[in-house]
Amino acid sequence: MDILLWITIGFIIIGFVVLTSMKKGMESKLAFITANMEDEESSKKAKSIIWWIMSTTAWGIVSMILIIWWFHNHFG
Repeated sequence: MDILLWITIGFIIIGFVVLTSMKKGMESKLAFITANMEDEESSKKAKSIIWWIMSTTAWGIVSMILIIWWFHNHFG
């Protein structure tokens, strides 16, 4: 197996573990925000949730690019 495949698999697995471990914290932040709409701390927690969503999206895009790149190099 080539190194690109291992990088792709490692990136996907490590990213998935990190994102799922952070999921519970994001759920509790969202519950806090919905309970305390007017609190200033809600704004900070909302920003962290937005950053988590953006990083999850970026992780997914990079994972897809790595998979496509591996298929292109392996079968192309």
